[in-house]
Amino acid sequence: MAKEGSEVAGLVGGVVGAGGGAAASVAAISTGGAIAGTSAAGITSGLAALGGLVGGGMLAGVFVAAGPVAIGGFIGYKLFKKIF
Repeated sequence: MAKEGSEVAGLVGGVVGAGGGAAASVAAISTGGAIAGTSAAGITSGLAALGGLVGGGMLAGVFVAAGPVAIGGFIGYKLFKKIF
């Protein structure tokens, strides 16, 4: 049975990693499009630009932007569980 501290460390690591991934995704969306910023036009063009990386549109961009959040959360979870 795992130690309770280890479970808390995993949770904290997952949150920290996902937060870092979310920051990277927001930065990519807001700067990657034809119109920079977090306005509706900026988000739309940013998601379309990210989706264009995989041959899609805005919907594909949502999934591309979700990648760093999921990967960051997983790496943070594993790293914190191993360290603590």
